[in-house]
Amino acid sequence: MKKETPICDSCLNENCFIKKHLHLEKMKQYIEKKNSFVCKKSQQFIIEGAPTQGLYFVYQGKVKTVKTGIYGREQIVRLTTNGDVVGFRGFATSKRCLIGASALEDTILCNFSNEDMLDILKNVPEFTFDLMLFYAEELNKSENNIRKIAQMNVRERVIDTLLYIHRKFGQSNGVIDVELSRRDIADFAGTTEEQVIRVLSSLKKELLLKTVGKKIGLLNIEKMRAEIIEHK
Repeated sequence: MKKETPICDSCLNENCFIKKHLHLEKMKQYIEKKNSFVCKKSQQFIIEGAPTQGLYFVYQGKVKTVKTGIYGREQIVRLTTNGDVVGFRGFATSKRCLIGASALEDTILCNFSNEDMLDILKNVPEFTFDLMLFYAEELNKSENNIRKIAQMNVRERVIDTLLYIHRKFGQSNGVIDVELSRRDIADFAGTTEEQVIRVLSSLKKELLLKTVGKKIGLLNIEKMRAEIIEHK
């Protein structure tokens, strides 16, 4: 991994927890200790079951977080981009990582060690309060996802996944601005790659989306939203 040194003061990620609290005098000592690096596309920087290494913040790039399920199959539990935090599942409650994470493209990451993060939580109450609200929101999202998986059919789960990816990364030049394999979409939607291919083919025939290589472009977002509105 190539070393990189993003400057927090000039960071454009206003949603980043670190950026939000830069104005606090207590945060300055921790900023000086952060470790930053470039993670190449497909490179794993958090290994499930390995010792925890603090929290990671995405300075620039895209990351997928995975959890190993039954028969060793990976389930994508979260997609992250600029300003998002990675590695919070199990942080401070487990000595080993409960998830794995890898870069979807060349990504610059900022890392704060376990010791520094625990010091921040103990000494910077504003940061601790905001992180508590973040955990509460993530718990709410997880509960909603469990309900959706239980109640949605395969087509609806794939549509819901596509809409989420669109919201997360946006579209440029008519396609969603991230390259995900059909297997990635299946892992996130909780279905099989074959079923995803069939649903995408059906949506393409209905002129709801288009494909350009591996990339997907949504053509009628409102109609797709209407199809799953009862689950929202």
